[in-house]
Amino acid sequence: MARRGNHQGSIYKRADGRWAGTIELGWQDGKRSRKTFYAGTRQEVREHLNRAIEKQQNGLPVQSGRLTVAQFLECWLVESVKPKVRPRTFQSYDELVRLHLAPGLGRTRLNDLTPRDVQRFINGKLNSGLSPRRVQYIHAVLRRALGRAEEWGEVERNVAKLVDAPSVIQREIRPFNLDHARAFIQAIKGDRLESLYTLGLTVGLRQAELLGLSWSDINLPEGQITIRTTLQFIEGECRFVEPKSARSRRTLALPEIAIDALKMHKGQQLAAKLKAGERWHASDLVFTSRYGTPINRHNLTRDYKSLLKRVGLPPLRFHDLRHTAASLFLAQNVQPRDLMEILGHSQISLTMNTYSHVMYPAMQEAARRMDSILTG
Repeated sequence: MARRGNHQGSIYKRADGRWAGTIELGWQDGKRSRKTFYAGTRQEVREHLNRAIEKQQNGLPVQSGRLTVAQFLECWLVESVKPKVRPRTFQSYDELVRLHLAPGLGRTRLNDLTPRDVQRFINGKLNSGLSPRRVQYIHAVLRRALGRAEEWGEVERNVAKLVDAPSVIQREIRPFNLDHARAFIQAIKGDRLESLYTLGLTVGLRQAELLGLSWSDINLPEGQITIRTTLQFIEGECRFVEPKSARSRRTLALPEIAIDALKMHKGQQLAAKLKAGERWHASDLVFTSRYGTPINRHNLTRDYKSLLKRVGLPPLRFHDLRHTAASLFLAQNVQPRDLMEILGHSQISLTMNTYSHVMYPAMQEAARRMDSILTG
């Protein structure tokens, strides 16, 4: 074992080939305390120890091995997650930690957490009635958190990686067929949000993208629309944030049906502004409430479902308008790579996996062409 001087910690190689470093923390709560860091190389352990020693010298606390899972998760959320993710993503992480991970595993010491602990926790969540998809997400958050703990030298290994997440059956996509899509276009004629529904069906914009649109994002003479901002509701407060990925920031060509709907909507919005008078909240938003405020997504979903029920169309989710647009594009032989750009997917694999069933007619046509080439 290679040792340092007093209060400088010791570094040694374990039997399994990994390196560990221990630093004495003195007496805490009447007990002699120490902290052990783990890493794949001696240099990484040395860096962990140096940072801990620097904290000690500056009078800052160094967490001992008694750090609990709950304490670490709280630190991880603030120091690692919040600065890097979108507000809504942070809110979902915080909710999963607060409602599930902390109550279920929080009291366990971080260094004592085992794969069996995690497996029992996952099984318990499934048995409690949570959906496999929800439990899969909880497992993913824990795995990400423990991955950071491993990188920081807080734990020897990421035990969540040794536990399989529950399998999830992929939700079957149920877009409108062509007849239903045409019926929908007729049904929304004259609706206050006709142009919003039209954009959803003909361009495939996400709901948050539609609600975050500004008139400055739209060039009607050129027939173009640029996605720069999305609208999210965080703890009851609306926030305008950047799209989720670089590919989500995109400029698209508008079909004439969407251009006409937007022109009509612009005139209707001006009339609504005049009618509201001083009650109108001035903004550059394309789609607003009757008083110019941002549209709450729950209200939009409610109105959309009410519309479908009123005209006798299948009760599909609002997001299925986006799936319908993708299906109609593919039916017109739009290539998957082009569809990826239109929808703002980050990877072609996402497009291919999501719409593989819709691509089957194109595959049949390719097979027929192969027969034609080889048989003459």
